[in-house]
Amino acid sequence: MNAPRDPWLVLGLGLLGLLALLALVGPLLGGADPDFIRLDERLLPPFIPGHLLGTDQLGRSMAARLLTGLAWSMATAGLATLIAFVIGTCFGLVAASGQWPFAGIIRQITALAQSFPVFVLAAATIAIVGNGYWAVVSTLGLVTWPVFARVVEAEASSLLTREYVLAARMMQMSALRLFAIHLLPGLVPSLSVLAAFHFADMLIAESALSFLGIGAPLGAATWGAMLSESRAYLLTAPWMLLVPAAAVVMVVIACNLAGDGLRRRFA
Repeated sequence: MNAPRDPWLVLGLGLLGLLALLALVGPLLGGADPDFIRLDERLLPPFIPGHLLGTDQLGRSMAARLLTGLAWSMATAGLATLIAFVIGTCFGLVAASGQWPFAGIIRQITALAQSFPVFVLAAATIAIVGNGYWAVVSTLGLVTWPVFARVVEAEASSLLTREYVLAARMMQMSALRLFAIHLLPGLVPSLSVLAAFHFADMLIAESALSFLGIGAPLGAATWGAMLSESRAYLLTAPWMLLVPAAAVVMVVIACNLAGDGLRRRFA
């Protein structure tokens, strides 16, 4: 008998799917150029014909910039999560094995990496290497992999004591086959939940870096940059703040709904 569907899980995954679709085709559907300046149309309120979400201080379409920022944020958060996932999973499996000579070294590196504030470390690294998409993606992925490593090590250590895993080891199954056949499927529930929450964390981190001006290139249409630009117009043009802020909140809520739903489903 199939388990009943979790409506909140369906809603969260549905929102993420819709946002991913908008990230892919949104910039093509937005119509207006997100960087096109029209000073005669500056600070127009929302729901004006031709400008559904209004315009900013330079007359640029808020809708076009929002969709462009969605593509940037989703791609950055997704790829950074993937990098952290791959590195953390590999290191966590090695640390859980306990038989390889560098398992202890990986544990020490993981503990050392987690002792530094992640956002401060990411901001300092990007300030040194410079702005840009790949700089942000690689930095966020490389400073957050210990989160996955810790979870994988704990879960894999528990799985290695199961009877079917012990039987496979007694049959001289290779470590690679053991990990691929017996360990990785058992890690799917925990990793899928962690990935959903980690994606939200990466999106917030990317927005914060862009807000500080050390993430995306100067002038790029990102949500963090839009929030930063809105500070001088909070009273005269509040939609400049509300539009990107609502977008960030929506993505985070969708990720949390999906993560909570997956956790209940796998419980």
